[in-house]
Amino acid sequence: MKKQILLILIPFLLLSGCASNEFYLRHDVALSFDSERIAYDVVGKGKTSLVFIHGWSCDGRYWQKQIPVFLKEYQVITVDLAGHGHSSFDRSEFSMLSFAKDVKAVIDKENIDKAILIGHSMGGGVIAEAARLMPKKVIGIVGIDTFQNIAKLTPQSVIDEMVKPFEADFKIAAKNFVSSMFPKVTDQQLMNWVKEDMSSAPKEIALSAFRNYLGQYVNGEAAIVFNDITIPVVSINARLWPTASEDNSKHINNYQLFYIEETGHFPMLEKPEEFNMLLKKALNSIESKSNKNIRDMNHNPLKKQ
Repeated sequence: MKKQILLILIPFLLLSGCASNEFYLRHDVALSFDSERIAYDVVGKGKTSLVFIHGWSCDGRYWQKQIPVFLKEYQVITVDLAGHGHSSFDRSEFSMLSFAKDVKAVIDKENIDKAILIGHSMGGGVIAEAARLMPKKVIGIVGIDTFQNIAKLTPQSVIDEMVKPFEADFKIAAKNFVSSMFPKVTDQQLMNWVKEDMSSAPKEIALSAFRNYLGQYVNGEAAIVFNDITIPVVSINARLWPTASEDNSKHINNYQLFYIEETGHFPMLEKPEEFNMLLKKALNSIESKSNKNIRDMNHNPLKKQ
């Protein structure tokens, strides 16, 4: 039991130690387009900001094992989208675009001009919309176990059937849903925490976000959004669900896929060390391409016009 408690505390002890010597964790709030109060945390230094966006019915705590690793090289920001975590929940419709505007509100308040957006699950849809909103500020996006097949269309009737159990008994349906997203060998303490946490989300907010996220695969918006995105896009995906990388490449201009083995839907929590190595690889690739684009523009002024 003591060992389990220590494993849980290590990320926070590391963060506390860094914060006391050089880094300071700051809690703040930004006002979104509709006056929703968007809570976020900021720590670290660096010319590039990493903005972490959680998935459906989660919050910024799901990135707890990434913060201590990346704060020395980057400014690290974890956001609670409207209706999640410590943010307010007075919005009537929780769409991917409204969530993207929450991200923009944070980036604007922090005066960030160079950001990489990292989004888990539903957060992938959010960061794609946010990148489209801020083409001059976002240099790359990294989707975590998302973008499995952005062009695959799903009938509305299928979505309606998926939603029914959540409408009938949200807590039980959410727990069953979460259980299906972990392999059998998953640490039970971790799985139980995620199950209890996600099933405690406000039902109406969760259903609105769920319908809007899945609705992208009914109307084709999941692929259409990438028509306006030319920056590098990286997926770090588990093999729980197949990823159609070739199909994705037809719709995403600059796409890379990295697999993380033997994890479920939450690789950043299940295998943080392996995940962090892959994320570093993705970030290095994005920064390298961004720097190359800057050099090309400096050598060819016509590209700036």
